[in-house]
Amino acid sequence: MEKTDDALLQRMHHDLIDSFDEELELELDDRALEAYAGEGGGVFDAEHKAARRLYFRELFRLQGELVKLQDWVVSSRHKVVILFEGRDAAGKGGVIKRITQRLNPRVCRVAALPAPNDRERTQWYFQRYVSHLPAAGEMVLFDRSWYNRAGVERVMGFCTDEQYEEFFRSVPEFERMLVRSGIQVIKYWFSISDEEQHSRFLGRIQDPLKQWKLSPMDLESRRRWEDYTKAKEVMLERTHIPEAPWWVVQAVDKKKARLNCIHHLLGQMPYEATEHPAIELPKRERHEDYQRQPVPQDIIVPEIY
Repeated sequence: MEKTDDALLQRMHHDLIDSFDEELELELDDRALEAYAGEGGGVFDAEHKAARRLYFRELFRLQGELVKLQDWVVSSRHKVVILFEGRDAAGKGGVIKRITQRLNPRVCRVAALPAPNDRERTQWYFQRYVSHLPAAGEMVLFDRSWYNRAGVERVMGFCTDEQYEEFFRSVPEFERMLVRSGIQVIKYWFSISDEEQHSRFLGRIQDPLKQWKLSPMDLESRRRWEDYTKAKEVMLERTHIPEAPWWVVQAVDKKKARLNCIHHLLGQMPYEATEHPAIELPKRERHEDYQRQPVPQDIIVPEIY
């Protein structure tokens, strides 16, 4: 029995290490070229290693708090919408990935809507977003949102001046209506510099695993940097309301931006640890007449690895 317990503990330890590896894979997915310095492509120096250890330690801690937040949202039947806006390559997807990584997708889900189709263009502007709003006990993270009209649609000429002005007349009332209905609205703008976006775009061009992130619209946005800046300034000025204020995340350093955003998000809700009944694994039933049938060999995935 003792050997069995030791084997189980060892298995649990390996599973824990695997979960850490998943987080490291996310970092590798970022193609962290800063891991190599100098002509010879050296490894991290001591200071950089310490910073990485701090980052992962804080990320795991904050993700543990997000699990507590999730439990509180479910038990309190809270409803929350979190909008993530910012320039292309500002890091919105990265922070969303870290927020949702260890959460239940039935409780915390992501809405990333494509460009509207012909039918949706004839609807009330907010209509296609409404169906994604949360029910009680849910969190919805919008990877871009109805603020597309104030940004890309304005800069690229996809809406008329009349539609643009109507958006600014409507959006404060729309968000106040959401808040009155019991939906908390939290809005983040991820801010990066001209030089940082340029660097990240070049990185995507050179990285075959990330080239899919570069659309013709993204490349055009690079050329129209100043137009996007003006549109962003107008948007923040005209839609920063007490019921749903904007929060600006300094995002030139991606890792710091993730930690700062998650830490701030946790402070926006009065969550507390939720008590759960003790979990006891039931004993598996065994029947003498049960016999497991063999799996046909022709449907088994080849074990290449």
